[in-house]
Amino acid sequence: MSYLVLARKYRPKTFSEMVGQEHVVQALTNALTQQRLHHAYLFTGTRGVGKTTVSRILAKSLNCQGPDGTGGITATPCGVCPACQDIDSGRFPDYTELDAASNRGVDEVQGLLEQAVYKPVQGRFKVFMIDEVHMLTNTAFNAMLKTLEEPPEYLKFVLATTDPQKVPVTVLSRCLQFNLRPMAPETVLEHLTRVLAAEQVAAEPQALRLLARAARGSMRDALSLTDQAIAFGSGQLQEASVRLMLGSVDRSHVFRLIEALAGGDGRTVVETADTLRVNGLSAASTLEEMAAVLQRMAVLQAVPQMAAAVDASDPEAAEVARLAAALPADETQLLYSICLHGRTELGLAPDEYAALTMVLLRLLAFKPAGAIGAVAEKKTLTRPEPAAPVPAAPAPAAPAPAPAAVQPAQHAVREPQPPAEPATRAQPTPDEVNRAVLDAMDAPPTAQQAPAPVVRLPVRAPDDLRSKQPQAPASQAWEATETVAIPVRAAPEPGPRLQPLGQAGAASARLVTTEEGDFWHATVQQLIAEEAITALVRELALQSQLVGREEGHWLLRVERESLNQPQARERLRAALEAAGHARQISVELGTVSDSPARRNAHAAAARQRQAEDIVNNDPYVQQLVRDFGAKIVPGSIKPI
Repeated sequence: MSYLVLARKYRPKTFSEMVGQEHVVQALTNALTQQRLHHAYLFTGTRGVGKTTVSRILAKSLNCQGPDGTGGITATPCGVCPACQDIDSGRFPDYTELDAASNRGVDEVQGLLEQAVYKPVQGRFKVFMIDEVHMLTNTAFNAMLKTLEEPPEYLKFVLATTDPQKVPVTVLSRCLQFNLRPMAPETVLEHLTRVLAAEQVAAEPQALRLLARAARGSMRDALSLTDQAIAFGSGQLQEASVRLMLGSVDRSHVFRLIEALAGGDGRTVVETADTLRVNGLSAASTLEEMAAVLQRMAVLQAVPQMAAAVDASDPEAAEVARLAAALPADETQLLYSICLHGRTELGLAPDEYAALTMVLLRLLAFKPAGAIGAVAEKKTLTRPEPAAPVPAAPAPAAPAPAPAAVQPAQHAVREPQPPAEPATRAQPTPDEVNRAVLDAMDAPPTAQQAPAPVVRLPVRAPDDLRSKQPQAPASQAWEATETVAIPVRAAPEPGPRLQPLGQAGAASARLVTTEEGDFWHATVQQLIAEEAITALVRELALQSQLVGREEGHWLLRVERESLNQPQARERLRAALEAAGHARQISVELGTVSDSPARRNAHAAAARQRQAEDIVNNDPYVQQLVRDFGAKIVPGSIKPI
């Protein structure tokens, strides 16, 4: 007797033997039990998930006569009556399978529909099964629409397709649609274990896991690969032989790469990539396996409780758990994203192994500086404020009646001097005015400010006056300009339009400065300047408020729970301890009123308001607005 492949030998004969499609089995079983039968069924799904198998079992359930020949419609066909045996062997006259991939024209469909006018010869129902129905032409679909909508009571249609998007909606609306899902690797693994036990073939569990993953949700592919692996291994399934047959990358190489990336060991990364090249292992498979391992690591990092539920028989589980504890969660997400995008670049490079090496080196290049000393990636949108306020530039030495410099908002008001003759007034140089304006914009806001500081800016004379005056040399053009005193509005806090939060959160965004906040702001700015904290750790430090300090233990408070991650807390504690501060920290959830980020935002808003006031109060700008209807583009004023 010729050998029968495993995919055909172990094809399910009843609904109870099917695996991985419980939702379809339950719906059909209940319909057959209650005899609520539709006249057309559409089964969709990828290859090898059981579409044809379900069709044959359904045909047997409709035509089963029972062992004694007196049975009726049932959800559990007997398998021994002539109808069941003939359907299994493919010679039942009332069950017709049409392959639409090779019979896609209107003539073939009309030939099938001509049989619909005749009643069943042996069975209870005639069943027309059209496989790959999406391959039919539009004319063929139109030819079968009327019969599909109102078939005779003894006729049932079963359609199967791997691409339901190509089936016309007029056909979809006439059918009950069931989507057969791809099977999970665990489901495939369990079924392969039972099949090989029945075949009495020795198999290593890790070899079966490789086959289950390589099947990609298809049970038929899994059984076909198992047939190939049995022949390749001379009747045995061993991990080494299966891995060699599939060309898959040994997970030990993947674990070595991830561990080297976690430690910033570029030498090991390059040497491992060269090993993959020498062994001829697929670069795409390497990135795919790395992505699979990183996905398991991310799950363990997000849900640590799942570590206790890991399958103890999986030898890779312990290694994945160890790497998940060694690599921060944000770096795991970064590595996973780069591996996914790196797979699309392999075909663009002249050498896929060179492309693989570049992807791995990119993983090292984007690693935060706190781990390997590289330059940290800048992710904050606001520029960190200095720990101490920047002193304003001193006014240039000049005679008493010369108000030459722009006064910062926090200085006392300097009253304008009585007007004097332009020829006797000492005028500031352009560099002095520019320097004073920059100092005024960079000066940090204070709690108490003068009610009306004064800024002196050069004013251009009107055209009619300039035309009547003699032209001065270019070197004396600046001295010829006048200087007027302009009151500048100084706001202690930014208005609602400059608040970092929305209108709803404006009240909660008010800054309430504290002594602990001054110390915490200076400490965080020092850590950021030294690049001791990056990424999520830096955000945790900026968004937190120092509540109290006691004997080497600091208590911080944050508003968002997403910032309170164990890895971020530990890295912040290590950075503080390395800087000579707290040895332990605790983070609680609550309302934050004084954080470094909030101080930075308020300082930036104050500088923005001060810059806008300087421009809006400039006489030349006001003249342009008054005489020519000029407008200042919103958002175009930026402090330097």
